[in-house]
Amino acid sequence: MKLSDSTRARVIGRAEPGTAVSSLPLMGCRVRAGFPSPADDHLEAEINLHEHVVKRPAATYFVRAEGDSMLGDGIHDGDLLVVDRSLEPLPGRVVVIALEGEPTVKRLARCGGEVWLVASNPRFAPIPLAGRECHVWGVVTHVLHALPGGER
Repeated sequence: MKLSDSTRARVIGRAEPGTAVSSLPLMGCRVRAGFPSPADDHLEAEINLHEHVVKRPAATYFVRAEGDSMLGDGIHDGDLLVVDRSLEPLPGRVVVIALEGEPTVKRLARCGGEVWLVASNPRFAPIPLAGRECHVWGVVTHVLHALPGGER
């Protein structure tokens, strides 16, 4: 995709160091992850990332992930998780949960009438919740991570 200098300046932004940016440009086209095609050379609107990922501000918080147990769900060590406390922790959802006082992020699963925490990395065994003290801290709604070579 070839952008004009004026479009590139709007995409990159010119915020002064140490200042908060409330919204950033949103391209008026989608970026193909497959075979490249010609793209529009204009911006559709500005996007506030916070407004995009936080649907219920009073019930939402951010937390950093640690470890590699959720790699299969695209959650890497150091990623920023967006967690919504108002969503119901249903089987199949990725949750932040305090298990015997220790916070962790895992997928909830129901098997044979029992509830389990399941990692998405096969090196980690499922954890049964029966008879354990646990408190769900919320459902993960978004994951933000840098790609290799990106800033963190």
